[in-house]
Amino acid sequence: MRTLQDIGTSTQFCAVIGNPVGHSLSPAIHNAAFAHLGLDFIYLAAPVEDVKGALAGMRAIRTFRGLSVTIPHKIEVLKHVDEVAEVDRSIGAINTVIHEGDRLIGIGTDGPAALKALTDHAAAPVGRKVLFLGAGGAARAIAFTLARQSRPDGITLLDINAQLLQGLQRDLQAGTRIPIQAELLNDRTLAAAMSQADIVVHCTSVGMHPKVDASLVPAALFRPGQVVFDIVYTPLETRLLREAHAQGAQIVPGIEMFVNQAALQFHHFTGREAPVDVMRQVVLKHLQA
Repeated sequence: MRTLQDIGTSTQFCAVIGNPVGHSLSPAIHNAAFAHLGLDFIYLAAPVEDVKGALAGMRAIRTFRGLSVTIPHKIEVLKHVDEVAEVDRSIGAINTVIHEGDRLIGIGTDGPAALKALTDHAAAPVGRKVLFLGAGGAARAIAFTLARQSRPDGITLLDINAQLLQGLQRDLQAGTRIPIQAELLNDRTLAAAMSQADIVVHCTSVGMHPKVDASLVPAALFRPGQVVFDIVYTPLETRLLREAHAQGAQIVPGIEMFVNQAALQFHHFTGREAPVDVMRQVVLKHLQA
């Protein structure tokens, strides 16, 4: 790792902003990757409430290269960038900002990271029926990306929040050509949707540490050949994934999406391909500690 003596006026810096950010693994991941490639970069964690002010400061400092953006600022930050891709406008949130000259470029990496996780596990959604459990920010990013870039054979959304469901269904129907269904989550709708789904994408916090014994899906609803992707990565193997695997389903752990989105951010920050294995080992070391 870098020492104070290594940091100079040419050192470019990046940061994760949010509130809170004390739990973030991003500094450990990115600094390990910078060090591995010998890059003159450093990455910090910064608790921020004033998003507009933070981005004004970014504009003013030439060596302030990039931001990772986490809860609760992924929507607010859109108002303060100069350029953002149309798909990310449709999603309504971004998690990355790049400082290019006098412009701030907003980017979303969560959706592409999830698609890569599925593709790397030979589970590309093309021509498959996809079920989303949850309709919040993560589901929006992943659903739009899959619908735009992978052409699934229909998307079903289940959530307990009618407003979130209706909003995401409306936006997906307006912004994609994929058949979209949305229903309130209950025992009946879950069983019916699980019986049809080729790929299940779990996008809620159920099962996340410390409530690791929780799962939205009864084990009996999983079936052999089904793909089950849980974006929760703490613990590394959630109850949802453990029970899906026991029933013969193919599982995709959340750590893959987490590492992929960090690797994509790293590439935007540096222009270099990320040392993905180094980044994954850092995550595993912290999560297994």
